[in-house]
Amino acid sequence: MSDAFYLKRCLELAAQAIGHVNPNPMVGCVIVAEGKIIGEGYHQQYGQAHAEPNAVRNVIERFGDEAADLFKKATAYVNLEPCAHFGKTPPCADLFVKHQLKKVVIGNRDPFDGVDGKGIEKLKNAGIEVVSGVLEEECRYFNRRFFTRIEQKRPYIILKWAETANGYFATKDGHQKWISGALAKRLAHQWRTEEDAILIGKQTALMDNPQLTSREFPGKNPIRLVIDKNLQIPLSNNVYNAAAKTIIFNEVKTDVVENIHYIQMEDMHFYLAQKIAFQLYLMDIQSVIIEGGAQILRQFLEAGLWDEARIFTSSNSWHEGVVSPAINGNLVEQTQIQKDQLSIYINNLIK
Repeated sequence: MSDAFYLKRCLELAAQAIGHVNPNPMVGCVIVAEGKIIGEGYHQQYGQAHAEPNAVRNVIERFGDEAADLFKKATAYVNLEPCAHFGKTPPCADLFVKHQLKKVVIGNRDPFDGVDGKGIEKLKNAGIEVVSGVLEEECRYFNRRFFTRIEQKRPYIILKWAETANGYFATKDGHQKWISGALAKRLAHQWRTEEDAILIGKQTALMDNPQLTSREFPGKNPIRLVIDKNLQIPLSNNVYNAAAKTIIFNEVKTDVVENIHYIQMEDMHFYLAQKIAFQLYLMDIQSVIIEGGAQILRQFLEAGLWDEARIFTSSNSWHEGVVSPAINGNLVEQTQIQKDQLSIYINNLIK
């Protein structure tokens, strides 16, 4: 089998942890000896063992006393450079050196300052052959949330909305009216389990009284982020219930009351998108879905602070309504979801 085959297997393993290892990257590891996979592992939970020690332990559990000799003939495949620093776990590069692996094949170099080539250097200094850059673009896209946070000092930002066939986003009089269908709603709830947080503005909270949970799909709830400059949303609103941690960006106070965290900001009418993006970075929030309303979405669009847009277009039309935000990006995918069409765009101005 080719190096690419085993790297793809690393990504398959790592994908099982989406939404559970943030702000760490998703990493899988496959260990191969004599043309056969002898061990596999992936980083399953933030703060717990990384992919490499899980794969090494898998080899030892399977082969016992034979493992030591197998390691010396083995090649380890890992989609991201093994770490070289002590964090919540010991350095993974040291583990490969300890077991005297023959070769390590890597997808991406790790841009984090504590690693950034140091893991590769440790392996080479120990006499281990290192090949890097295999499936580099695919591996980078897979960990796009992590790379965005490290390189751009902000979370990976996903814009999401539904619009009618003739381009309306919400009703003119402010009453709630569903646009997309049941399957689109379930998919949107799945997305919530995969990201760290979900953001709305005051008007959306008042008009729709959303719960912002993942109740339609098994998995964790995202952190709820609400922009409420003057704290006008009543405490009876669903965003204040106990279902998830909620952060309220406002100009009034900083306080913590049970699961509600108030964060005071100055001059929220200036550069709000930039201020929120940087605040989320400081809080180790690696990804966020922005669900509205239209004004909030437009602020992030106008600031160029978005990476991906996921737009459901219904087959139904309305006579009038609030016009949907205009998107300027590369259309990369279109899928039919029952009677809705899902269009996915990426921001072509971000390198």
